[in-house]
Amino acid sequence: MCASWWAYLGSVDKHHSILSTPKMGFLVACGTLALLGTAHAYIWPSPQLDALEAVRFDQLGFNTLAASLANFVQPCNLFLFDPTINPNSGRSDAADWIRTAYHDAATHNSTDGTGGMDGSIRLPAEQARAENVGNGFANTMGIVLAVVDRYVSNADAIALGALIAIETCGGPEIAFRGGRIDAPVPNAPGVPVPEQGLDSHIASFARQGFTQTEMIGLVACGVLRRHTFGGVQHSVFPNIVGVLNDPNSTDDVAHFDSTFVTFDNNIAVEYIAGTTKDPLVVGFNDTTNSDKRIFGSDGNATMHSFANSPELFASTCADLFARMLDTVPSDVQLTDVITPLPVKPSSVKLIMDGDTLQLFGLVRLWNTTEDPNRTVRVLWHDHVGGTGNNTLSFIDTSSSTGGKYTATWYGFNSTITSRPLLLDPVAGVTSLSFVVDGVLKDQGGLGFAIQDGFMLSQTSCQGGAPVTGRVDVAVRNGVNPSRVYLEQINIDSVQIRSITEIDITPPTQPVAANSAYSLWSMNLTDQGMTFTIGAEIDGVKYSTTDPISFFDFAPCPE
Repeated sequence: MCASWWAYLGSVDKHHSILSTPKMGFLVACGTLALLGTAHAYIWPSPQLDALEAVRFDQLGFNTLAASLANFVQPCNLFLFDPTINPNSGRSDAADWIRTAYHDAATHNSTDGTGGMDGSIRLPAEQARAENVGNGFANTMGIVLAVVDRYVSNADAIALGALIAIETCGGPEIAFRGGRIDAPVPNAPGVPVPEQGLDSHIASFARQGFTQTEMIGLVACGVLRRHTFGGVQHSVFPNIVGVLNDPNSTDDVAHFDSTFVTFDNNIAVEYIAGTTKDPLVVGFNDTTNSDKRIFGSDGNATMHSFANSPELFASTCADLFARMLDTVPSDVQLTDVITPLPVKPSSVKLIMDGDTLQLFGLVRLWNTTEDPNRTVRVLWHDHVGGTGNNTLSFIDTSSSTGGKYTATWYGFNSTITSRPLLLDPVAGVTSLSFVVDGVLKDQGGLGFAIQDGFMLSQTSCQGGAPVTGRVDVAVRNGVNPSRVYLEQINIDSVQIRSITEIDITPPTQPVAANSAYSLWSMNLTDQGMTFTIGAEIDGVKYSTTDPISFFDFAPCPE
């Protein structure tokens, strides 16, 4: 099996399957197989952390999500929901994403541990409240839902959307933790509105866990009403903003500062200078001038410090944003801060093809640029003590954090990147390591573990009435799983994902795939089904991470 990993896995809690616990924990895996365990270090493979790290850091360029969040905030005045995608609408998706995250977090009650960043803002009943007026929340969810999957919750996607919007548009880097759990029902109301007095705002932020000084910082940083981004729209708040007749703001949005699509400290600079156009400071309706009351509540000391130091403003906002995004119900355990792995395998999968084991994959080198003189090799270690090696081909680059970081990607095959490495099934594969310009990269001696205990077989096929397909799973002889099953993702009426397990009946007699593997097979009639493969071995559940579809299969023999 997984060499040194197998002994470790035997010590992990064997009663938790993926998605079986509200706290999720950390997902540990052997190669393409996932296990829910209790380890706290980010060691690849770990499907939940791998998925969150990818959304967080693989933002633009190669091997990013087809609907990568960063694609929707460049340029930073982009507003996709204007019928003509008008760059002069005055609105921006980035501003809406930040507002959505705060309105989700603002339901938190630090006394009883309820509410917070749990994705409840996605629910129509919560969006319908007066405190959540406007279509920005529905618009935001239409985008961030594109990255929600088995390992990335709605709440995590909302937090990531806000973080990426801030960083992409000139803001500071923000520490990100994952593992938020989606609420099935709306939370109690909790977002302060402009008509409320100063005491009400202070009490509201205190309930959320923030002091009066932190309230001033959060408002200036833009969480409550998107101050360093965005503005107030006439059609949503006619008692605050009138018709502007401004060709540069055709949706009649009164902005908070003169650089409303760039994260900077101008909200404070202009406020202290007396040149602010902030509609909640100098608006025609003093009842709704909540910023004037909030910013002046400490004699303008905080705003003076922000105006005098863009560095202080940025660092304060980074800390407050991170704390806001980490505001979760008390029974939710977030991960440690997720940082990019310096060397990270990606899209690794094994497929059995007759007498050949096919190994597919990529590797990402973080914070590197393209270098034609760089040499990258993959080493694979097997069950019989052998090691194979292959020179990898450069494929492309990706970027993150508004272009601050670049990563380079290499494919496992030295000549045709879409082809796999071909391995001997008897020897199999237990782990990978990489050599970059002569330096070994192996996670401090652990290696990058690969579990070859079971995998899809290329003998799987589609077509033939009344059965539309057959799934063949190759199981390594001697592994002896108690169950092998297909896993199908379900999405319920409130957009919460769960896994249905469909057991494959064990073969009554071994059906040889080759000398090292036997086949477990199941006929299916749902040709549109997408699934992963799971197995239970010695009481521990594992899962492949690469989705499989009937459309990947060859036609069944007639």
